[in-house]
Amino acid sequence: MSRFIRSAAVLSLGAATLASLPAVAADELHYNQISLRAEVSQEVARDQMIVTLYTESQNTDPGKLAAEITTTMNKALAQAREVKDVTLRQGSRNSYPIYDNKNQKITGWRERAELRMESSDFAALSKLTGEMLTNLKMDSMDFAIANSTRKASEDALLKEAVAAFKARAQLATDALGGKGYKIVNLNFNTNGYPQPYARGGMMMKAAAMDSAPTPEVEAGTSQVSMSADGVIEVTP
Repeated sequence: MSRFIRSAAVLSLGAATLASLPAVAADELHYNQISLRAEVSQEVARDQMIVTLYTESQNTDPGKLAAEITTTMNKALAQAREVKDVTLRQGSRNSYPIYDNKNQKITGWRERAELRMESSDFAALSKLTGEMLTNLKMDSMDFAIANSTRKASEDALLKEAVAAFKARAQLATDALGGKGYKIVNLNFNTNGYPQPYARGGMMMKAAAMDSAPTPEVEAGTSQVSMSADGVIEVTP
């Protein structure tokens, strides 16, 4: 019986020793480790133009109203399809009742439908927009960074962020009197890629009433950045 107790004690001690190994390893993992951050940025052109047009009308007969809106939108789509390099998307379409002054009886219906047009050819889309404003109204004119431009920008920033992080890592290593360093982990985050930047369309609408001119537009740029956050271990 006593032999069993002694054996159990030895096994218990061995298990306790093994259980302590991860803790020791964790302590060693963080030895001579420091956290660093590097950030780089660049100006990126908003090279995607987005225009949202709409038609809106009302009628006491909801069927006639729907037919009117559909006819107007079909003509607009046919006109827009004639222009190359313009992507078309039909936006929301809503119909709702109009009530009398007492808000008890429906006196008519109002319906609104949207057409969204996107292009990197600002001149072509501006001209088309001016022509279409004779039948439609403008909801907004937006500018964004195209997906292909964003990817190219992120790839370039990634290389710059890695170089900047390595430079800071070497600077920190030299300051601590280390012989070298190794990267324990490294994470990247991007900031500043905008949602479409809205421009009001009322002035453009008024100018297009008579001669449908091509308005000058300037999309501008956005400052985007990428940060590299990581941990290095300095070799003594």
